[in-house]
Amino acid sequence: MKQEVDKKISFYLFIAWAAAVLATAGSLYMSEVMKFAPCSLCWFQRIFMYPLAIILGIAYSKEDTGIVSYALPLVVIGGLISLYHTVLQKLPHDSKLAACGPVSCQGDYLNWFGFITIPMLALVAFIIIAAALLRLRKLDRCS
Repeated sequence: MKQEVDKKISFYLFIAWAAAVLATAGSLYMSEVMKFAPCSLCWFQRIFMYPLAIILGIAYSKEDTGIVSYALPLVVIGGLISLYHTVLQKLPHDSKLAACGPVSCQGDYLNWFGFITIPMLALVAFIIIAAALLRLRKLDRCS
């Protein structure tokens, strides 16, 4: 039973870390290789995502479930920013509201299938990380 729980803990730590690494690598690829200039809200999302790639990697290597209480606030705040940014892009709005810096927050560099945008990808990553961390919390309480 203990070995089974340890495998699940390792799996969910890996999922959280992998989502953070993919989101970090994807944002760097889009800005540094594809030359998409990030808007102010994108920078704020990065501020909350990039540390997750590091601290979740350390937690995964040590199988440390204590990371949940440190990582979850970053995930929630970053996720809320991503949600706001997604809503800002998708709902009818005043263009003055979206002028949040040199690059408009309404900018839509990526639009897969007519609805998947960069902030939405970030939101999905934050949701995956949150789900994995909440599952870890539950597993940690059971063991």
